[in-house]
Amino acid sequence: MSLDRTQTFFHQYANDFDAIYGNQNGMIDSVINRFFRKSMRLRYEKSIEGCEPVQGKSVLDIGCGPGHYSITLAQRGAARVVGIDFAEGMLKLATEHARQVGVADRCHFQVADFYQYPPEEQFDYVIVMGFMDYMPDPEKVIAKVLSLTRNKAFFSFPVAGGILGWQRKLRYQKRCDLFLYTAEQLQRIFAKFPEATAKVESISRDYFVTLTRNGKKV
Repeated sequence: MSLDRTQTFFHQYANDFDAIYGNQNGMIDSVINRFFRKSMRLRYEKSIEGCEPVQGKSVLDIGCGPGHYSITLAQRGAARVVGIDFAEGMLKLATEHARQVGVADRCHFQVADFYQYPPEEQFDYVIVMGFMDYMPDPEKVIAKVLSLTRNKAFFSFPVAGGILGWQRKLRYQKRCDLFLYTAEQLQRIFAKFPEATAKVESISRDYFVTLTRNGKKV
């Protein structure tokens, strides 16, 4: 297993991945997006909603890709948004998008390996979407996310089993390593972090997890 293989894939995939959000690829791709990528839309909507109220808040977007979450939150009033990704192609797109819509002053995008990212500050909200799919040690990631989270963190985990899980596993086997989960696995994993409460929801082919630090409003 090599994260380098994942990094290379997403650097090369940047423009095609960005186009998914643009939804400008014609009727056939639109139908595909509605069926196979429904969870991408749902996790985006739930993450943005979960960060409200975001005015004056700080956000860390892990595996930010072309920056759609980061930029939307900056447009809604976030005071500071940091997006990290290990694919330079994704970050070039994110930086350009932020400049085009006038939020470049509040969005900072940087090439970083999350495991090496220094926890110099805590963020009000941390977004971890489409990232756990490729991480071989979920508990290590969650522990570090919590060290960076002041209030809430939001995760997506791909669902194991079913036709969509099988299709995705087959499609990605030659691209990069992929890790799928059951609800029971997630409950066991998050039970190891008593300092926070996890809410696990099924959304199409993903699980959406809201992790709230205990003592914060759920």
